[in-house]
Order: sequence, then C-alpha cells, then structure tokens
Amino acid sequence: MGLKNLTDICAIKLRNMNIEKIIKENQGTIVDVRTRPEFMGGNVNGSVNIPLQEIQKRMDELKSLKQPLVLCCLSGGRSGQAQAFLSQQGFDCYNGGSWFNVNALQAQASFKN
Repeated sequence: MGLKNLTDICAIKLRNMNIEKIIKENQGTIVDVRTRPEFMGGNVNGSVNIPLQEIQKRMDELKSLKQPLVLCCLSGGRSGQAQAFLSQQGFDCYNGGSWFNVNALQAQASFKN
C-alpha cells in the first residue's frame, strides 16, 4: 500500500468520524437528496428532503439550515454530487452516503443518549 492510499484511507476515516460526531451531537442538518417518492418510502428521522435536481433553486432554504449539512441518498452518488456543488458554493457539508448508514448512526446516537 502506497502513501497516497494510506493518506486516502486516513482522510476517509477522519471524514466518517466527523459525520458521526455531527449526527451524534446534533451539530447540523441531515439533508436527503433523493426524490420525494423515494424519501416518502423511508427516511432519517428529522431529515430535510431537497431532491438533487432542486438544489439550485432551493439555495435560500439550504442557507437557512443549521450547518454543517450531512447529505444522503440511496447509495451516496447523488449526495456526492450535491456535496461537491454545495462545497463550491461555500457550504460546510459532508457526503454521508446511503441514508441507511446515516439512519444507523442517528439510531446509535439516540440509543446512547
């Protein structure tokens, strides 16, 4: 394993630790970027649904949310796109990946409190 791979692994672990802390300590807002029907089929308790295709026209709403934002979707693809765009716009945000993973982190936090 080269130094670049090790550095990448460390960066991913640090990012995941940050996401866990944000969720466990209720420091930000969870934003689900799936479509409304997907969101209605199951979602993280307390999350806000702003579909990826609506992000640009809902910027004022996003600015009003408590940051950092933890973005999620079905697999992490759309939330990764949203994270890249919002970071360029100056948002403090993270790609939380699958909403299932974010939901599990939130459940763990609720269980420990």
